[in-house]
Amino acid sequence: MRRGVLATVAIALLCCAGPAAASPPAPTGLSVAGGATWRANSAFYLSWSGPSSDSFHYRVRDQFGAVIGEGMTPYTGATVHLIPGHTGIHTAQVWLVDGEGNSGPAASVALYFDDARPGTSAPWPLPEWLGRAAFPLHVRLTHPEGTQPLSGIVGYAVSLGGSADEEPCLAADRCSPAELTLVGGIENDELEIPALPEGVNHLRTVAVSGTGMKSAQSGHAVLWVDMADPVTRLTGAPGGWTSRAVRLTATATDSDSGMSPRSGGPPTFTAIRVDDGVPAVALGASVGTEVIGEGVHQVAYYARDAAGNVDDGALSNSVRNRAPRTALVRIDRTPPGAGFANSQDPRDPDLVRVQIDDALSGADPGRGWIGVRLAGSGDRFEQLPAAPPGPDELRARWSSDAYPQGLYEFRALAYDAAGNTTVVERRRNGSPMTLSNPLKATSALRAGFRHGRLSRAAPLGSRVRIAGRLTTGRNTSLGGMPLRIVERFAPGARPAVRVSRARTGADGRFSYRLAPGPSRAVAVNFAGHATLARASAPALELRVRSRVRLRVSRRVARVGGRPVVFRGRVFAGSRRSVQLQFRVPGLPWTEFRTVRANRGGYFRYRYRFSDDDSRGARFQFRAYVPAQENWPYEPGGSRPVLVRGK
Repeated sequence: MRRGVLATVAIALLCCAGPAAASPPAPTGLSVAGGATWRANSAFYLSWSGPSSDSFHYRVRDQFGAVIGEGMTPYTGATVHLIPGHTGIHTAQVWLVDGEGNSGPAASVALYFDDARPGTSAPWPLPEWLGRAAFPLHVRLTHPEGTQPLSGIVGYAVSLGGSADEEPCLAADRCSPAELTLVGGIENDELEIPALPEGVNHLRTVAVSGTGMKSAQSGHAVLWVDMADPVTRLTGAPGGWTSRAVRLTATATDSDSGMSPRSGGPPTFTAIRVDDGVPAVALGASVGTEVIGEGVHQVAYYARDAAGNVDDGALSNSVRNRAPRTALVRIDRTPPGAGFANSQDPRDPDLVRVQIDDALSGADPGRGWIGVRLAGSGDRFEQLPAAPPGPDELRARWSSDAYPQGLYEFRALAYDAAGNTTVVERRRNGSPMTLSNPLKATSALRAGFRHGRLSRAAPLGSRVRIAGRLTTGRNTSLGGMPLRIVERFAPGARPAVRVSRARTGADGRFSYRLAPGPSRAVAVNFAGHATLARASAPALELRVRSRVRLRVSRRVARVGGRPVVFRGRVFAGSRRSVQLQFRVPGLPWTEFRTVRANRGGYFRYRYRFSDDDSRGARFQFRAYVPAQENWPYEPGGSRPVLVRGK
């Protein structure tokens, strides 16, 4: 076989009967299996009709007439093979040769062979990042590079996915009709992609010839998809009302496409819009603006990332963008109006009220103060204790009964919710805010021990009664009024203070029994109320004597004999010093020994009579507790005990 033509097929020669015989007829019905269409397979099956006794010869010529294959066969069909890569419209000729070697006329048929692969077809350049507004995405494909295949371009095959190695067609060199994405020829080169998942997507494309051959190398594009809006934050917006101009800054971040400009994409920007005004816009991830005017302003802030996503609420590519984030800025620069109430409440004259008016931010009675000073003194105003504020009303309480008589003037500092202040010294009607003290009715409180005494001594363990009366005006009784009784015990007592309550009867009188205990000072107070001044009774003093007991082991003591044992106890005390004293009738008490009681207050002492002068004498002995540090009782002695010397 010449020039590499595959497999020469044997041709059976038909012999002629003699030189005078006629030439064999031409084969009839010569055709190519599959029809006269372009194909990439180099094997073509030819079929024809003719006498079976003859042999058939065939020859294949290329488009330039050169023989590229020939052979013979005894059959009415044969497969001819073309040279791969030798594309073109070839011609196959078939004729009969009889037994005598006579050749008949040839029949011809065209062979359409194209195994050429198209050049590379790739997507036209796309933005580096794709956002919501990019979809549906229209991708144009470049026409295949170089000379087009003779069979033409039937379409394009496309693969789209997350893998960079995924090819459009399964076969290494060709695509099946089912694998074509775009059909209709080389000009049908636009691909529509409705949507893509966020992240990295790989687009690969090949051109496909009329014989199904695909581009030797696929075109490739990486599609980065970011469908999320950037996150924009606003700083500088106060949480409530303010009295100053507000400087706002919006800052945007985006974790995917980012806020830096990208190749082929829209410019990134950040914007702030105040009310319905023209927004302040700056390229990049930050923008600032200032809000100056009074009132409530709605501030919208948004941004566009490198993929074109923007949350400005506008209609973009037939899709409504997400509404921007918003904040409120409240500005009030006008001080509030304020004035003291035109009169005092007769049920509570010590309550001082300042009424505040503010049409914009409103009053803030939780701030501010009210002060008082003696009228005309020029002293600094003394700030009064705040009272719970009322609606749009600053309040304070003046303890007028704690101030001397006289005329007093008041000043207040009032706030609105934005922090603007007003200093006021007048009532709402324009008159000066002054009050003449006393405002309340005076009251008087008397208290004492029996017979009205202010001081009394009492033994340990006794309950002592105090009594008194509360009046107002000219001896008018104040019945049902609460009294506070404060007992402050002498040093060393626990507890140091005890507070009790009492109440006056219908005649204004009260009576109270003090519980047993140490020495103490007693104060009785009336706290007053809204219309009555407070009052205190003179201080009372209750002196409680120490209590001590003494016993002796026998009443007769022999001089030089066994000791006499003195035993005793100090009540309500432990580890206290106790003096042992003696005397004979007509003489003063004399200490002869000091002992200390134990924890329980008990003490014991052995005494031996050794003086002969003691014979026949009658002695009195006693235990005496003197005044001592941290001992909340008065000095006290025991009952005397008699001992006769013998």
